[in-house]
Amino acid sequence: MILVLAYLAGTLCPVFQDPQAQPAPPKPEDLTGLSIEELMKVEITTPSRKGEKLIDTPAAVFVILPEDIRRSGARSIPDALRMAPGIQVAQLDANKWAVSSRGFNGRFSNKLLVLMDGRSVYTPIFSGVYWDAQDTLLEDIERIEVIRGPGATMWGANAVNGVINIITKQASDTPNAYAEGGGGTELRDFAGGRYGGSFGEGAHYRAYGKYLDHVGYGDGHDDWWMARAGFRTDWRVNDTQTVTALGDLYDGRLGERVTIPQLTPPFTQSFNQHVPTRGGNLLARWNYRNSGGSEVNLQTYYESTLRQGGILNERRDTMDVSADHRFHLLPGHEMIWGGEFRFTRDNLTGSPTVVFDPEDRDAVIGSGFLQDEITLVKERLRVMIGSKFEYNTFSRRSDPIEIQPSIRVAWTPDPAHAVWASASRAVRTPSRGEADARLNVAAAPGPTEVALINSSAFESEKLTALELGYRIQPMDQLSLDIAGFYNLYDDLRSFEPGTPFLETTPAPPHVVQPFFIDNRIHGRSYGVEVAVKAQPMAGWRVQAAYTFLRINLEPDSGSLDPQAESPEHESPRSQFYLRSSWDLPENLQLDVLPRYVGGLSALAIAPIIELDARLAWRPWPTTEISLTGQNLIHRSHMEFSPSLVFTDAAAVERGGYLMLSVRF
Repeated sequence: MILVLAYLAGTLCPVFQDPQAQPAPPKPEDLTGLSIEELMKVEITTPSRKGEKLIDTPAAVFVILPEDIRRSGARSIPDALRMAPGIQVAQLDANKWAVSSRGFNGRFSNKLLVLMDGRSVYTPIFSGVYWDAQDTLLEDIERIEVIRGPGATMWGANAVNGVINIITKQASDTPNAYAEGGGGTELRDFAGGRYGGSFGEGAHYRAYGKYLDHVGYGDGHDDWWMARAGFRTDWRVNDTQTVTALGDLYDGRLGERVTIPQLTPPFTQSFNQHVPTRGGNLLARWNYRNSGGSEVNLQTYYESTLRQGGILNERRDTMDVSADHRFHLLPGHEMIWGGEFRFTRDNLTGSPTVVFDPEDRDAVIGSGFLQDEITLVKERLRVMIGSKFEYNTFSRRSDPIEIQPSIRVAWTPDPAHAVWASASRAVRTPSRGEADARLNVAAAPGPTEVALINSSAFESEKLTALELGYRIQPMDQLSLDIAGFYNLYDDLRSFEPGTPFLETTPAPPHVVQPFFIDNRIHGRSYGVEVAVKAQPMAGWRVQAAYTFLRINLEPDSGSLDPQAESPEHESPRSQFYLRSSWDLPENLQLDVLPRYVGGLSALAIAPIIELDARLAWRPWPTTEISLTGQNLIHRSHMEFSPSLVFTDAAAVERGGYLMLSVRF
């Protein structure tokens, strides 16, 4: 069927287009045509909120480009993130991932800020990300900027160990039509399409839709169905102003197996459920830039989401407004300042397992930032000094304003070498769960119930980070990026045992052993991250990433947390990723992608060695047929295990899919 569709696409497309009235379909963007030097000059925006070359950026940055995503065979954003050094990606089942930067991973990891076109996608319920809901047509992604280390000065709380910004292409870069579809073993079938064009002078648009149907792993309790649609418009008003509007709608169903405690034998209850999840967002952005170098950005967005699970229903509405202004105050000084206000309203309907008090709550985040970029030696030496000042409803300190400063130094002795260093402070503010929730996690004969209970004493977690990096391009066919870091953590979350008490509701009467949330863990982490890009010969590209990480945590004096040191062994000490890409004769492309992830002893997860492979053929310039094999070495393997949640993990299985993509 795929081959038949490919033939029809190649032969019938010209029939439906007037070659004199229609522009020629654009060829697929192929960044393998760029040299290593040109890739080092790719412009990024996330670290400093302005466009700058990758080699000049004073931060640990890795950029995932469209060709990287296409040739990796990834069908989800978390899978694409496996390419980045310093990022741990672990799949819990067919629809759940644990993603973190520089350790502290988990399904509800809370030290990584994720943005979609500048829109924060974290949920205040646990200060993390629902990765199943973060998606778009992968073909429309311009780049994914992965910043390891604190980004709090620019982006605020929760940008502690990293920032990921998923940036989509401008509408003017996606004209005409594009369609894709395919299917395979676990990923049973999927399809997507997009159409773009222009209206009026300087105005462009596109609309897209996609869906997937994943049968799940193992017994299929984790099956996954999702559909979404969206649009983007870009209007160049004049030489100084542009206006962008974009939005998405999605609707899906997430399968999972849940095991919860109960007060009667056998003291646990397991059941399968399907969680309806839906949402939508709308964003508008205005940009003004004059010839003198001054630039103003004004952005606002609204988002509404709904999740209906067996133990918790979450309904949330969020409104956000932000602005920033960049200008030159004095010669050699480039200033940027701005602010943001976010309002969120939720309804959290719990169950005997998890209770939020109150169920309905409004919360606000207000922040401002200021940074001065000082050029000491033109095109050679720069210093950036700035700070973020932020208020969060859930911060219960006597002084609720969090100050998050940083200083960064960038030295570029010549175009092929760059050295940078930084010192930063960042905080992870309390979440709605830590402020208002009780979570019953276990039951035993007696009966006795173990409960995690919120505490008014819980404060923000704190990080002081030192970083040093070096980028070099010793020859046209080779680039090397090395980053080292030393992190000091304080006031990390702990669970401190309290005095047991008797509870009569729900029946039967039982003793509750409470563990109250507190800040009685401190520690450090250090590591090295290496990224290499090479072109040994024409038509052959190699991209490799290596990460070494070590975490040491200790309970404060007086802490009785029984698992204070567990996060040390929930992140791999070493990770390695490789993609070897060949352009073969007859319009064939072959990619081989081995990876290694160290073991997680606290979760009884063994080291993982796996292999993906992709073979693609372009019978016509506008058509591609590809076959991708995933996890080819083992029939199945475990990548992670849930903590503080009740969903069962599943072994990730060997699989593959066939895909057809066509441009009209």
